[in-house]
Amino acid sequence: MSDFFTMQAGETAAPVPDGPVLCQATAAMRRIHRVFLWSYDEAPGLVRSAADGDTERSGYVGEVLGNFDKLLHVHHEGEDLYMYPQLGERAPACALHIAQMLAQHEQVRQALDELAPIRERWRESADAELGEQLATRYEDLSAMLKVHLRREVTEVTPAVEKVLTEEEFEQLSSHGVDAFEKKVVLAYLGMILATNPPDEQREFIMDIPLPIRMAYRLVGKRLYRKQYATLFPGRAVPKTI
Repeated sequence: MSDFFTMQAGETAAPVPDGPVLCQATAAMRRIHRVFLWSYDEAPGLVRSAADGDTERSGYVGEVLGNFDKLLHVHHEGEDLYMYPQLGERAPACALHIAQMLAQHEQVRQALDELAPIRERWRESADAELGEQLATRYEDLSAMLKVHLRREVTEVTPAVEKVLTEEEFEQLSSHGVDAFEKKVVLAYLGMILATNPPDEQREFIMDIPLPIRMAYRLVGKRLYRKQYATLFPGRAVPKTI
């Protein structure tokens, strides 16, 4: 199977500074980006799974998608605060790639801002016409992310690994976690695990602080399985470690 995170013809990576690797940005970003790629690939179908007027279904799906939209926004916000300014200061030769990535962040932000009111109106009404508008918006966003999330990993994170310390990368990774209910975070952890291969699941779970790891074992796995089964009735729930 080919690796999704592969540069395509005409693309070039940012210059990688000399020196040792200070953090594991590439591996970590691949894991997080996989769950966003998966969720936005599924989003249009989830919206269309709600029949016209089925507000119970639209309410549930809309809440989950709203949380993913917020997670994506917070993820990019963290990079804007704790990754790209530091990369620009410590590796000025990366300026072109930084500008490209930040421009893509702005495109994603605009897409999220534009679909949010449609999502909320559809969530409350389950109106079929609104649902189709929303599904189309998510299709467009998914296409956008398939470019941005891939290129950020292939072109930028190798340079990030040379300039961001492990402590600084941890600050980026933990940004915004407090903005979510614990049950949302725990279910989200299950989705991250489910969208990554077993060897990377093990690496990811070991990077999580012990209290959160225990909470996932005790509560989060059940929340994840319930959420997945509700979103995709009849589909087997992917196993996680």
